[in-house]
Amino acid sequence: MSKGPGVQKMFDAIAGRYDLMNRVMTLGQDQRWRRFVVQKAADPGKGWALDLATGTGDIAALLQQSYPEARVVGADFSRNMLEEARKRFSNSPIHWQACDANALPFADNSFESVTFGYLLRNVDDSLRVLQEVRRVLRPGGRVVCLDTTPPARNMLLPFVRFYFRFGIPFMGRLIAQDEAAYSYLTGSTMDFHTAEELALLFQKAGFSEIGFRKFMLGTIGIHWGKKS
Repeated sequence: MSKGPGVQKMFDAIAGRYDLMNRVMTLGQDQRWRRFVVQKAADPGKGWALDLATGTGDIAALLQQSYPEARVVGADFSRNMLEEARKRFSNSPIHWQACDANALPFADNSFESVTFGYLLRNVDDSLRVLQEVRRVLRPGGRVVCLDTTPPARNMLLPFVRFYFRFGIPFMGRLIAQDEAAYSYLTGSTMDFHTAEELALLFQKAGFSEIGFRKFMLGTIGIHWGKKS
């Protein structure tokens, strides 16, 4: 059974409190990770930059702010998330687009960079999405992915598991009034690819110059690569 309809419904439901929950869950670190994503994406000049699973638009807005000459597209399949993004950045020239990452409505070789945060753990086939991303990238274009990654098996694992299993769902109930959504999000982290497995998928999708860096006790991974 496809994740798509359920995930879409979930993100539509939590759109209004999504930003606040991100700040609280990550102790404010999510903004630093986004800056790192934008830095790795590099300046597209006057070319096009695509931010997939843009949510309420933070990475797209940071791309536009950091590279003012760029033409930025913020895309998501949750229309409520896009509506929040439009309201938050109503004075920005960002182009907002509803679309499915499995079948992007863009021509081959369209973008200088493609970024996405928390996309791959919510799709059925990560490789298929990465291949679609590669298709719409121009030769030499960069891809940067921010996502959760299962924590390493070390002495901190019991504490991380406790936070994921009880802490985040509790905050979801308290702040977003949706414990089930945040229980799903934490569960999808534990079941997701390791950082090393995801790097291999980038390679299988045809990217080169692949690298990654972990954050927040190894529970966040930022991967990058290039279309040769």
